[in-house]
Amino acid sequence: MQAGQANTTRKYRLYPTQEQAERLTQWGHSCRAVWNIALEQRQFAWQERRHTLRAVEQCAHLTQARADLDWLADLPAQSAQQVLRHLDRAYDNWWNPDHPAGAPVHKKRRAALSVSFPGQAMEVRKLNRHLGEIRLPKLGWVRFRMSRPPGGTLRNATVKVDGAGVWHLILGVAANREPTIPNGKPGCGVDFGVACSAYVSDEDAPRLMAPTLAPGERQRLLGLERRKARQVTYAKKHNGCRYSRRLRETLAAIAGLRSRQARRRDDFTHKLTTGLAKNHGWVGIEDLRVSSMTASAKGALEAPGKNVRAKAGLNRGILDNAPGERRRQLEYKAPLFGSEVRVVPAPFTSQACSACGVADKASRPGCGREFACTACGHQEHADKNAALNIEGRARRAAGLNSTRRHLVPSPRETGRRSREPLAGAA
Repeated sequence: MQAGQANTTRKYRLYPTQEQAERLTQWGHSCRAVWNIALEQRQFAWQERRHTLRAVEQCAHLTQARADLDWLADLPAQSAQQVLRHLDRAYDNWWNPDHPAGAPVHKKRRAALSVSFPGQAMEVRKLNRHLGEIRLPKLGWVRFRMSRPPGGTLRNATVKVDGAGVWHLILGVAANREPTIPNGKPGCGVDFGVACSAYVSDEDAPRLMAPTLAPGERQRLLGLERRKARQVTYAKKHNGCRYSRRLRETLAAIAGLRSRQARRRDDFTHKLTTGLAKNHGWVGIEDLRVSSMTASAKGALEAPGKNVRAKAGLNRGILDNAPGERRRQLEYKAPLFGSEVRVVPAPFTSQACSACGVADKASRPGCGREFACTACGHQEHADKNAALNIEGRARRAAGLNSTRRHLVPSPRETGRRSREPLAGAA
C-alpha cells in the first residue's frame, strides 16, 4: 500500500438541511449521468476505433462539457473527476482475472445516489460530543453524527442516500497502524446458518440474531406491499404507468422499513464478527457460494420448479443472515486484532460426524437441529457438529496437530466408503 493511501473507512449519519439535501440529490443524478455518458463514450471508442479511453483523456472532454452544460458546471469538478477514476477502477477489476467483477454497466435512475469528493477539497471539525461538521465544495458545512473520531488523515469522502432518504457520510482515512502481532489465542470454527445464525465450535449455545422486524412491523410491511400492488395495477390501467403521490408515499414507507431492517442486521453482523476476530487467534469458516445457494427454484414453463415458495423463503433467510458480508468483515477485521481467517471447503460439514469422520446424510434426518451418527452413535447439536468439522479442517489446512476428538480424517480423505461403525466403537 502506498504511503498515505486510505486503508480504512468511517461511516457516519449525515444531517443535511433541506436545501443541501436537494442539491446533493441533483449532484447524485449528475454523477450517474457522467458515469453513463463516459461509459458510452468508452464503448463507442473501442467498437469504432479499438481505442481504450481512460480518465486522463476524458477529463479534458469533461472540462469542455462543463463550459456548455449548466447542470454539469454546477457539479463540483472534483466529484466528476472522481466518477471517471471510479470507472477506471471498474475496468481494471473487470480486466483482472483474479477479480470477480464483470463488465461495467450503465446505472439506472433508481440506483442509489452517491457523490464522491477528494480529501483535499474537504475539512472536518468537531462541534460537541455527538456532532461534527464537514465542509464540502459548493455546499458549505454539513453536520453529521460523529460517533467516533476519524482516527487518521482524511483522503476521500462519499455522500450516499438510501431508499428511505437517509443520508450517510463515508470517509476514507489513512490510519497510522502499527503491525499487529498474533494474539496467541485459540482458534475456532464457525457454522453460519439460518435457524442458528452462528454456532461457534468452542461455545455450548448458538448465537441467534433477533428478528430484524417486530411482529407489528412485519404486518405493516405486508399491508404496504399489498397496497403497493393495488396502486401499481391502477397506475398501469388508468394513469399511463405514472406513479401517483400516494404510491410514492407507499414506496417511501416500504423503503423506511427495509432500511431499518438492514441497519439491525448490520448491527448484529458487526458485533458478531468483531467478537470472533477479537477473541480468537484464527477463525475457520466455510467457502460458501451464496449466489448458488440462493438460486431460484422457479424453473421455466417447460419444466416448472418444485416447492418454489418454500425455496424462496429459504433464500430470504439465507440472505437475511448475510454470510457473504460476515466473511468480508472477518477478512478485514481479523488482521486488526492479530487473528486470521481460514476458509475451508463446505461439502459434508453438516453430514460428517465430528467424532468418527463418517459422512452419511441419514445422520441428519430432515431439517432438525440434532445430529445422530449412524456409524458410532455420537449425538450432538447439528450446527455444533458442523462447527467442529470446520475447526478440524481449518487446523489440518494449517498443518496443526491436535488430540481433540473431531480432528480425524475428513470424509473426502476417508473416501466415504462405509457407514459401518469403526473398529472398537460401541
